[in-house]
Amino acid sequence: MQSGKNTMSFRSIFDAGELKSELEKSGVKPSFMPYIWKQVIQNPDAQLDQIPSLPSAAYPLLTSKFKTLTSCVHSAMDSSDQLTTKLLIKLQNGALVEAVIMRYDTRLGKYNGKPRPGGMRSTLCVSSQVGCKMGCTFCATGSMGFKSNLTSGEIVEQLVHASRISPIRNVVFMGMGEPLNNYGALVEAIHVMTGPPFHLSPKKITVSTVGIIHAIKKLHIDLPGLNLAVSLHAPVQEIRCQIMPAARAFPLVKLMDTLQEYQKNTQQKIFIEYIMLDGVNDEEQNAHQLGKLLETFQVVVNLIPFNPIGDLSKFSTSNEEKVSSFQKILRGTYGIRTTVRKEMGQDISGACGQLVVNKSSIENTVLLTDIEDLQVR
Repeated sequence: MQSGKNTMSFRSIFDAGELKSELEKSGVKPSFMPYIWKQVIQNPDAQLDQIPSLPSAAYPLLTSKFKTLTSCVHSAMDSSDQLTTKLLIKLQNGALVEAVIMRYDTRLGKYNGKPRPGGMRSTLCVSSQVGCKMGCTFCATGSMGFKSNLTSGEIVEQLVHASRISPIRNVVFMGMGEPLNNYGALVEAIHVMTGPPFHLSPKKITVSTVGIIHAIKKLHIDLPGLNLAVSLHAPVQEIRCQIMPAARAFPLVKLMDTLQEYQKNTQQKIFIEYIMLDGVNDEEQNAHQLGKLLETFQVVVNLIPFNPIGDLSKFSTSNEEKVSSFQKILRGTYGIRTTVRKEMGQDISGACGQLVVNKSSIENTVLLTDIEDLQVR
């Protein structure tokens, strides 16, 4: 399984393009698609030929070419604080990807100095590929190499699985893979997520990229309103190339020009992800370089503590004093809104940069015989 094309005997019912095409060939209106999806979501054990009130021509088509779910939850792991659940999802072709549910209590934060309303909300971190070809040296997923792209249906199915465990309010494409290297499936999956019956707001969806310039240029047209996060991780091209080999193909100057144009077109803030690597990119000089690079942008910089990944990396985590100093320079000198990411799920290798499927991750998780096992734990 080395090619980027994912061939399957059955397609996911959530593969919107395929489903629309096949329905039209059979003379069935595509307007039935949201109804079919709603039935599948509400009745996990239902068969496609049991969905009521469809045109008769739809049934043989659905049962011969589609499955309600082509993937399954192979195993799951809860963090010790019960706020994070890592799902190991098995695809129809046998490949494994990871998705992570992160739960937050909005009442613990403040907005404009006042307690925030609401309660628990859940964010789902989804994967877009099996493995990743970007090869970032601080990321466990990169050690897998690239295996294959997910179909749009396989991406949406991660949301379906997660929604049966916890109501999902936000989706972030920060799992395995580079989302913009699977552009067609990404766009189609997000269109499904923002339409009926899911109805997620584009403002609640964030796509993270290392900076695939040609894809960023058309993102605002194909996916208006969603959030863009850029994995910058270094303020100069030389350091970026050292820790992110793919950066050679996307020079920093060209990337920043592209982001400037993107912001002009969207009038939206851009989220900048910056992993803190001790002695590599966390010095005061680097903070000033980053501040000057971003001072003409409307951005939020998210400083990310480096997560240890065993023997896969030569890096170590920046201490709190360095992170605090870095943040103060960006805020105080350049007026850039800067946050420090609260890491979740480190004890189950579910935090940023830790997603990797290997033999140990399969052996050390709890196998499920039924999805209900997750809901009652």
